[in-house]
Amino acid sequence: MPHVDLGWGGGLAVLLTLQLQFEEQTAAQDCRGGKWREALKSPSGRKSNRTSSPLPGDTERRMSLREKIWADWIWFPPGHGWADLTDHDGKVFPKMQDLWATVPIAFCFLVIRQIFERTVATPVASLLGVKNKQRVYAPSNPTLESYFCSTSKHPTQSSIESLSKSAGCSERQVQRWFRRRRNQDRPNKHKKFREACWRFTFYLLAFFAGLAVLVDKPWFYDLEQMWEDFPKMPLVPSQYWYYNLELGFYLSLLFSVASDIKRKDFKEQIVHHVATILLISFSWLVNYIRAGTLIMLVHDASDYLMESAKMFNYAGWRKTCNFIFTMFAAVFIVTRLVILPFWIIHTTWVYPLTLYPPFLGFYFFNGLLMVLQVLHIFWAVLIVRMVVKFLPGNDIVEDERSDKEETESEDEEEDSESLKSKNGHIQNGHTPLNNNLRKRN
Repeated sequence: MPHVDLGWGGGLAVLLTLQLQFEEQTAAQDCRGGKWREALKSPSGRKSNRTSSPLPGDTERRMSLREKIWADWIWFPPGHGWADLTDHDGKVFPKMQDLWATVPIAFCFLVIRQIFERTVATPVASLLGVKNKQRVYAPSNPTLESYFCSTSKHPTQSSIESLSKSAGCSERQVQRWFRRRRNQDRPNKHKKFREACWRFTFYLLAFFAGLAVLVDKPWFYDLEQMWEDFPKMPLVPSQYWYYNLELGFYLSLLFSVASDIKRKDFKEQIVHHVATILLISFSWLVNYIRAGTLIMLVHDASDYLMESAKMFNYAGWRKTCNFIFTMFAAVFIVTRLVILPFWIIHTTWVYPLTLYPPFLGFYFFNGLLMVLQVLHIFWAVLIVRMVVKFLPGNDIVEDERSDKEETESEDEEEDSESLKSKNGHIQNGHTPLNNNLRKRN
């Protein structure tokens, strides 16, 4: 092909022709693409960086995902679905938006708790003779305080040696400082008593409220009745308030977990609260309310006994504490290791299979129940260990989950042993003075 020199003007003409053809093709594609492409353009004609409204494809995908998640076949047995929970003929059914009421209820519980602890729990603590133990505070030491806050509250032996050099004190003084500093962060008896008194009050009222809600219901006496006409079981006002108050209380416990007393089973408590909240919420959504009310009643039956035993423990009432704790252990084992698994879970896991084929909601609900049951077994072991400890010696019950306070006597014993190992029983050629004999004289 011969070479043709178009020159500067010819080349410009070719470029303009190609640009016009490209714009015509782009305009034709925009017309075929539909009107929604106009949303991509700003008023000036240029494309904006973000869309002002979702694209139809995105909306369809969201709707499709939502429909898949809340599909009837997932949460209900065949032949039933969300349409069965539509209000009709004066019958009211649980709805998802009802659960939002539990959030302000939870915050109301937090406010009521503060008022209750100041106006009720504190005077009751004084009436029962609850006294805080006198503590010796750790002296100010920036080096040790920095290590305590940023590194560890329990330094290793090598760390103690290095800290003693940097802080200019002996290893024994470093150990004593950390022991006293840890005790400063531990809650005193008054704080423990106020928390136990608040929980005792709620669990006691919730237990009797649950009895009032269920005592006239047929499924309270015949558990298989909880599946009669499922899921078309209308909601009654007493069930509405019972559910919302229970769920609001557990939400308040989750909100206040940072300020509440932390025990050895802190992680298990968090799992318990989350599983309980999910269980109550899910049973509300799919109208497992009859089973849910029975489960909540079984839990409240023993909780108030445990909290009352704690209260008398902090007050130093040994015999009363031991008696109540024995009652609590018996009720806990009967309700949570016998009634819950062999009656209620059997009715929610085994009996429904005679009525409906299994579905995902069935497995989800019973899976949460099994999580709670594993925690019940874990706590039952701790309870039995405490019962075994106090029965032979008739000592006061100590909560296995509590973080015990370190006493100054531990320091004195360690100091005396250290001195004996270094100097024997004679110090500087003289026998140590017997302070007890001097006091007697």
